[in-house]
Amino acid sequence: MGERRVGGVYEPVQLRTFLTVAQTLSFTQAAARLGVRQSTVSQHVRRLEEATGRPLFLRDTHSVELTEDGEAMLGFARSILEAHERAAAFFTGTRIRGRLRFGASEDFVLTRLPEILEAFRHEHPEVELELSVELSGTLHERLDAGRLDLVLAKRRGDGDERGRLVWRDRMVWIGAEGLRVHPDRPVPLIVFPPPGITRARALDALQADGRPWRIACTSGSLSGLIAAARAGLGVMAHTRGLIPAGLVRVAGLPDLGAVEFALLRGARGSAAGDALAAAILSGADRLTRAA
Repeated sequence: MGERRVGGVYEPVQLRTFLTVAQTLSFTQAAARLGVRQSTVSQHVRRLEEATGRPLFLRDTHSVELTEDGEAMLGFARSILEAHERAAAFFTGTRIRGRLRFGASEDFVLTRLPEILEAFRHEHPEVELELSVELSGTLHERLDAGRLDLVLAKRRGDGDERGRLVWRDRMVWIGAEGLRVHPDRPVPLIVFPPPGITRARALDALQADGRPWRIACTSGSLSGLIAAARAGLGVMAHTRGLIPAGLVRVAGLPDLGAVEFALLRGARGSAAGDALAAAILSGADRLTRAA
């Protein structure tokens, strides 16, 4: 048996490309985010697969999915890149300073976003980070008004291509286990208040399907919505990959389509904003997992 080469196998640029494809499940979207050609993305993935000797993605003309080895590579790739970035920051000796106003959608409250922010604060202790957790629609408004510098939120809807795509998923209806929605009665809805993007998507889908509805609960807090759903008061639209514990998908309701989460920057750019954006993009796979 020949020896397997291990030195210099996992190139950082290939690992970043791999993570971007894993986050978007699209070679086209990954190329757009990275600012390279789709052929370059394919080449990076192919070389990484050659280095590992394992297929990392199952792909055809319609879909891209991680293999079991691809799932395993997620953790390794993130660890390698984090170590690489720590070493680069140490030896360059650069210190980022300043105030950074960052807004995050409530969708990420129960994920591992706090770990990403904690690591960022450890790496950049002289950055004054101010965190706002709001509805995506509110974050868009505050960013447009110049009151935030960087936002991680849902895109507003079809055709909205602002910012850099972080994660794409489907939206689904969820509710308490055993909840049944009667087809001849108004759908009981649990929703954020306006300008919630999820609220608008739910109402638009029901209206397009000709389904009557009623508001069973309105709350500006995700915790309040989850509590109402667990109590069986109704159904809520939610991102498929972030379904809270104690709630399940509810069938028999119109399709809600896809949802995209993006990083959007304000008019005032900064090194601190660039650094946090890079940290979020490199650790985006953690945003799909509960803390």
